[in-house]
Amino acid sequence: MARAKASISDQAYATAITTGRHALVSDEPPALGGQDVGPAPYDLLLASLGSCTVITLKMYADRKGWPLVAAHVDLHHYKDGDRSKIERVLHLEGDLSDEQRARLADIAERTPVTLTLRNGADIDTTLSNEPPPRIPPVSYTEDELDEALEESFPASDAANLPQPRHSDRD
Repeated sequence: MARAKASISDQAYATAITTGRHALVSDEPPALGGQDVGPAPYDLLLASLGSCTVITLKMYADRKGWPLVAAHVDLHHYKDGDRSKIERVLHLEGDLSDEQRARLADIAERTPVTLTLRNGADIDTTLSNEPPPRIPPVSYTEDELDEALEESFPASDAANLPQPRHSDRD
């Protein structure tokens, strides 16, 4: 079962998020009053769908012994009237047959996060009378953010990182 906590203080709109042993920051872009110190909420939604998609495809291909070398997904969220829409474009690397590629595209339609988004989720909101746990406010300087990124993604390793593929529709 997944769990997460999000907290915001007086630094608009940087939000501290914890989930399991992991911590991240979400924010809004400057055009919406934020500082852009982290992905916006819809960016996180797309990231969740994207990671679930490629993880599920890799697990399936591994189980079948298929030669899927890498899977990439480009996602785009937009509104069409009152309805949210997500475009998902898969890029599959490896010596896969047309049938295997078609099967992986079919599997992408049934990943856990895909099904949650398609089927919707009931959200029950309650108001607590208990004080929240003390969480320090989120406040980062540009140097601290650069240092954290360098620790997570060392520049010396940048050449070894797989480069994402983008659709022509960006």
